[in-house]
Amino acid sequence: MRVRTAAAVLLLAAATACSSSSTTGTTSAPSSAAASPQQSTAAPAGAGAGGLPPKPDQATVTKYIAALDAIDKDIVHGKAETAVSRGRDECSSIGQGKAQDELVKLAIARFTSPDHPQGFGPEKAAKIVQVVHENICPTF
Repeated sequence: MRVRTAAAVLLLAAATACSSSSTTGTTSAPSSAAASPQQSTAAPAGAGAGGLPPKPDQATVTKYIAALDAIDKDIVHGKAETAVSRGRDECSSIGQGKAQDELVKLAIARFTSPDHPQGFGPEKAAKIVQVVHENICPTF
């Protein structure tokens, strides 16, 4: 519950930050943008082609991999580059304003391993989404 609340607050803050960058002089525009971030067609701050964040530097990758390993060492299973690619894909979904439950479903599908071909389940997937957001695309 705590992870969902934190993620929801981050998503709401990101949506509010994006909507507050262009003011229209009315009070209804920011609230409607925050209420339905999926309808936004603007790419998140720092997004490149396809809504993906830029590739992280080595220090960020090291921190990200350590955070994933803290959840379950099998998430990365020796393939850091794959974990970064999957994280960047998850960021694209975060940037699209998908709901937390949808992000968790996507993380279950994206983050698999030979020992976990069906993903790591909803609890670990929610933690993965949080780690991705904090490390790979904090501005989304």
